[in-house]
Amino acid sequence: MSIDLTSPDLYFNRELSWLKFNTRVLAQAKDSSLPPLERMKFLAIYGTNLDEFYMIRVAGLKALFKARVQETGIDKLTPTEQLKAIHKTIHKEQKVVESSFEEIMENLRAHNVTIKCFEELSSKQQEIIEDEFFEQIYPVIMPIAIDATHPFPHLNNLSFALALKLEDSKGNIKHGLIRIPRILPRFLQAGHCYVPIESVVDYFSGELFQGLKKIASTPFRVTRNADLEIEEEEADDFIEIMEEGLRARNRGMLIRLELMEGVDETLVKFLTTHLQLDPLDIYYYNIPLNLGTLWHIVGEESLSHLTLPTYSPKILPPFDENNDIFEAIEKQDVLLYHPYESFDPVVRFIQEAAKDPNTLSMRMTLYRVGKNSPIVKALIKAAKRGKQVTVLVELKARFDEENNLHWAKALEEAGAHVIYGVTGLKVHAKIAQITKRKGKKLQAYVHIGTGNYNPTTSRIYTDMSYFTTKVNYNHDATKFFHFITGFSDHSSLDTLTLSPEHIKPKLIQMIEHEISYKEKGLIILKANSLVDPDIIQALYRASIAGCKVELIIRGICALKPGIKDISENISVYSIIGKYLEHPRIYYFKHDANECYIASADLMPRNLVRRIEILTPITEPHLVQKIKQILSLQLQDNKLRWKLKSSGEYKQIKQQDERIINNHEILEDYITKMHDKSKKETPEYVTQLAKKVLKD
Repeated sequence: MSIDLTSPDLYFNRELSWLKFNTRVLAQAKDSSLPPLERMKFLAIYGTNLDEFYMIRVAGLKALFKARVQETGIDKLTPTEQLKAIHKTIHKEQKVVESSFEEIMENLRAHNVTIKCFEELSSKQQEIIEDEFFEQIYPVIMPIAIDATHPFPHLNNLSFALALKLEDSKGNIKHGLIRIPRILPRFLQAGHCYVPIESVVDYFSGELFQGLKKIASTPFRVTRNADLEIEEEEADDFIEIMEEGLRARNRGMLIRLELMEGVDETLVKFLTTHLQLDPLDIYYYNIPLNLGTLWHIVGEESLSHLTLPTYSPKILPPFDENNDIFEAIEKQDVLLYHPYESFDPVVRFIQEAAKDPNTLSMRMTLYRVGKNSPIVKALIKAAKRGKQVTVLVELKARFDEENNLHWAKALEEAGAHVIYGVTGLKVHAKIAQITKRKGKKLQAYVHIGTGNYNPTTSRIYTDMSYFTTKVNYNHDATKFFHFITGFSDHSSLDTLTLSPEHIKPKLIQMIEHEISYKEKGLIILKANSLVDPDIIQALYRASIAGCKVELIIRGICALKPGIKDISENISVYSIIGKYLEHPRIYYFKHDANECYIASADLMPRNLVRRIEILTPITEPHLVQKIKQILSLQLQDNKLRWKLKSSGEYKQIKQQDERIINNHEILEDYITKMHDKSKKETPEYVTQLAKKVLKD
């Protein structure tokens, strides 16, 4: 009997699967074993995630609905069905968000940390806030009258404002707005009492609408479609068209309105008349709007004792000495696991090359580098010193477009050769190559990573960095840069594998090879998302053949595990904790190389619409290191969730006395390795927590 592996019944919807991921984030905010500000951090992450989901995914579904598209994916759910399910889930989850917030605030009050509206403050606190209002806020905000001669203004994406119902001296009802610009703080402070800015502006609104009596008011927030549509083929100047696209982002279709519970109904009618939103897209809250801005409180240094202890990444051999980082790489390949092992060697790799008079060329890709990037600054210095600096700055990196434009222009002004992307594709690969003169010969060094060249996110994302001087890797790196800077053929790399053409066939080939071993086969894939139907069908075939398949998928998973005769041999897990799990690691027990790291997730966008790199790790001790990390994560009984065939996730509970929290174990282990006596000069140890790991 043949099984139809394309049946919609075998796939979860990607949007609804993403919502399950955000639910797991919210579960961290509910976890009473965590310190209160750690829980608040996850509320902030939940809110920021939801903003982006609405701006991109919900906006996309609405556009499909408007275009009368009936089916959008292999699960065959229509845009209408997806939108209804999304609204139902988020409206239901809103109560959990509010109760979690209240519980966190109750815990914080025990530490004298509060959030209070202006009217709730003591007279002394009110004096402090009033002074700040008139000194810092009153000169910046503007009253906006809405009537026949004053049209309702355009509200940018994620605009935050107050809507007011007012009465003049003759008893006439009028309406007005007060925008609250993003440059203003979300909360004003009187000690550790945080005062929402909207409550202060509301209290003093009479100073802005003098002669009018306030009848009702409400803070509100709007969300727009923020996906950029760039017609690259028609662009004479790609930078110019990107800048226009960024301006257009604030003119996208309105898709969500957030209000406070108990708002005056006539104000709701006033807003919805002008904004023209579906009632399902209106959300009423009993807690401050814009959860993402809770970072204002979470990031307060004086309250750091109310979060999990900050871990200081360590530098282990061979990079722990103040010697030449390039000499260390020449002696051995190095694989770092961030943030436990510091990202500093990656930064030094670029900085030291920039200073070295023997450096001839520096080439790298940049996707998300951050606001104050030491790496880009080093590249600028290198270019000014006359070195050949070639940088691909991906201008299409969503929500980093503006920052990347800034750095691209700065690099070009310094004399670097800057590529602004590849037509029709995003360059998501993370690779840097340095070429130096050593005597009469040239020596090349390559770094390939699973994460961005961003020192800030490297402290909160887990990722892998690989350094090598191997000739075959550097030969492929050179060909890669020739491809993106010119018109070179990129289809014939010898060691590295590139998408959009070759990573998916390579992965499927390795899955099929493992299938030939039937019950002896073992596949472990760790990624952020698994959506690609061809990969999923190959994994189903592996399970049917008897192979054991272990998947560690942090976010979206369209594969359904545990289906009789199809996916009984597949287990899907998600790890949510202190660090954002970000590396892509692909392990095949019987492959010649066993372990691969990649920039690519298992999604069509990564495998067929982006330039990505899949890198084999061949050194036995580095392969062992990766296997032990995977083994540790597959035994975690604190942060690991298991996906059921119903689509629900169940948190793994500890069955014995020992709590296995892979984040804490790795912190502890790397710290102990770092603190060993320097006299011992231990080898670069990769054996992690022997008592926990199954070798």
